[in-house]
Amino acid sequence: MSGSTTLHEYRTGWKRAVIETKVSLTSIGDLMGFIMPTAIAIVVLLFMQRADFEGAPVSLGSMNMPSLIGMNVVFGGIIGMVGALAMDRTNGTLLRAKSMPGGMTGYLVGHLVSTAMFISVTAIALLAVGLPLFDGLEFGTPDRWMVFIAVLAMGIVATLPIGAVLGALLDNPKNMGLVMFPIMGMVAISGIFYPITALPGWLQGIGQVFPMYWMGLGMRHALLPDSMAAVEIGGEWRTLTMFAVLALWAVVSMALAPRLLRRMSRRESGSAVAARRADMQRDW
Repeated sequence: MSGSTTLHEYRTGWKRAVIETKVSLTSIGDLMGFIMPTAIAIVVLLFMQRADFEGAPVSLGSMNMPSLIGMNVVFGGIIGMVGALAMDRTNGTLLRAKSMPGGMTGYLVGHLVSTAMFISVTAIALLAVGLPLFDGLEFGTPDRWMVFIAVLAMGIVATLPIGAVLGALLDNPKNMGLVMFPIMGMVAISGIFYPITALPGWLQGIGQVFPMYWMGLGMRHALLPDSMAAVEIGGEWRTLTMFAVLALWAVVSMALAPRLLRRMSRRESGSAVAARRADMQRDW
């Protein structure tokens, strides 16, 4: 009986994910929230097309285009989950899911799958835009496709549970800055818009702790000529290390996320939802 119940919960979560993805892809607000910052970043990279990094066979803009895809995967996975959980705690969606048998499982599966689908769509869209616009990108062989798919999948698996952990700790959408600012700091020290080797050694070490750097590195491996590895740390792509670090983040966050989410759901009540709504209304 429990097996069939669990299967039903996952099916419900999948249906919810499909609906949420369709809504996001047809919602002007959701699409603009992705398109505008990404479009601005691409315009900046286009202006960097004539800028060169010493010893690099491609322009700085072309070198950073794959990094932009990696950054969007991390940003979308973490912020997508944090924002969804924070908003749903405020509008009562989480409380309604909690009150239904198996509702929390279906709710979480729905958000995880929906966010993963949206990240995949946007990563492929960025790839489709980048290939014709930036010279020097290489994506014409099966090994490149496989690296891109593997890095994308690993990035999603690593970042979604991180977002769930942070979302379980953040109980109000107005506190999103507590997540946004550290992520922007990660972008600055992770070699996304400039080779990390140009930074001081101690900053390089800090940048390599977080998944942002490794996602950018993995996407550069998938899309740039092998000669571009010369401007990376150690002069190589460090593929196995990249997958190992992302896997470690996935394992740790997956171990923490269920416990924190269960604790979060136990604390949900009608009075807590009402207090959050009143707090937000006072700010408005």
